[in-house]
Amino acid sequence: MNDSQVIPLADTPIASSVIGHKKILVVDNDPARSQQLSTVLAFVGEHFVHCAQEQATEYLANHQPILTVILTGDVNSDCARLIKVNPSVPFILHDVLDAKLFTAHVNVIGTLSVPLNYAKLTELIHHCHQYHNKLPRSGSKRNASALFRSLVGSSEPMAQVRFLIEQVAKTPASVLVLGESGTGKEVVARNIHNLSDRAKEAFVPVNCGAIPAELLESELFGHEKGAFTGAISTRKGRFELAEGGTLFLDEIGDMPQPMQVKLLRVLQERTFERVGGSKSLKADVRIIAATHQDLEEMIKEGSFREDLYYRLNVFPIETPALRQRKEDIPLLLKELLSRFEQEQNKTVRFTEKAIESLMEHPWAGNVRELSNLIERMLIMYGEQIVDVGELPYKYQHIEVQAYNPEYPEELQEHDAINELFGAFDDDEDDDVEAEESLSGESASHHIQSASEANLLPNDGLNLKEYLADLEVSLIKQSLSKHDYVVARAAETLGMRRTTLVEKMRKYDLQKPSEE
Repeated sequence: MNDSQVIPLADTPIASSVIGHKKILVVDNDPARSQQLSTVLAFVGEHFVHCAQEQATEYLANHQPILTVILTGDVNSDCARLIKVNPSVPFILHDVLDAKLFTAHVNVIGTLSVPLNYAKLTELIHHCHQYHNKLPRSGSKRNASALFRSLVGSSEPMAQVRFLIEQVAKTPASVLVLGESGTGKEVVARNIHNLSDRAKEAFVPVNCGAIPAELLESELFGHEKGAFTGAISTRKGRFELAEGGTLFLDEIGDMPQPMQVKLLRVLQERTFERVGGSKSLKADVRIIAATHQDLEEMIKEGSFREDLYYRLNVFPIETPALRQRKEDIPLLLKELLSRFEQEQNKTVRFTEKAIESLMEHPWAGNVRELSNLIERMLIMYGEQIVDVGELPYKYQHIEVQAYNPEYPEELQEHDAINELFGAFDDDEDDDVEAEESLSGESASHHIQSASEANLLPNDGLNLKEYLADLEVSLIKQSLSKHDYVVARAAETLGMRRTTLVEKMRKYDLQKPSEE
């Protein structure tokens, strides 16, 4: 039976909405047209109420929730103003004169013509539901910071995940969280628990792949004293510890088949026995399972039970891989850095180019890999700014000109002298180490040979130019040796690839053209 109400056009009292249903408010001063529209809405199964234009403002101010407002006929100025002052309400125009005057408002989502088209009406009502589902909620900002902290991101995939969490959290339905490793499946499970009616009770996680098969039954259901060798006392299992709360079964795909049968029985009967016990215990727990594996493929292979799959897969949520939402990386960086700063009392910053480079990375390890990278950068460059050149080589996806500072000549000369004669500072007792350090084709060997050969002219030389010429010579040799493969040449010279690229620019060193 439809909850339809007709408010007499001449009366002012307005009845309240039925709880649990968003109503359609039909605003019309024409009784015949209003009745016709009411008949159509009742036919398609919608809950509605209609009123005169003079009552619309009062109704919207005092009655929520409203699915949509259908404005009809010659809309007066007060009704036209309703569109602007109620941005959270979608409006539909039906047989409105000068409809173009109102369609500039984005919350006017469509128009209906005469005669009324059922298919068009149903489509617009669907759009109204979507308008509400995706509405930016001011009240949800608190939840976003308190509960969705690890689910940050403005991308469509993450918005969909947050929406699904909010939809299923208040229900008792079992949830199956799917996604690659490192995408935050446990974070999703915890958010579902924290938004549910069970939030005050325990959230108990179990990694089914980390517990040996022979111990998993005892871990889940507990055991009685003497049930097996080593069971010196009665022990509660995870089902008992999660009583009234949520049990999170991570990596459910790794659960052995014998345990799959026992878990299915618990899900069906909501009772279980401890290992070695005969007393049935109630299992008032909400089950959330997660896996990175393709369970449907495992069913075909015979390694996962189909009946258990459908018991768990009541409400699936798929966590997107980081490469599918790269636009979220700047927000994730900000969130993870904030967390590390609270934990370690230090932070690190990234240049725009560094962030751009990170957004080009495929992120096989997803958010977990990003978190590990940030922790590494904190260790190496704490309280500094990280550019592309400071990122590990595999994260350098764009070319950026490295900054090579110039120093006063006295510092350069001092450094050059240290390079030339540093080998003489070692104790004579370290002959073995000195011999090892001077072996091979290293630059220090060439410099030492030059100093021993007494190449210093009687009238002196320009040390800076001499060292520059030597550097150019060694770079050319290394590049030629490796057929101008910069990465290998840099490795031979013991320098970063970006540093060698910069020196090649500085000295204008190019691969000889083949004629």
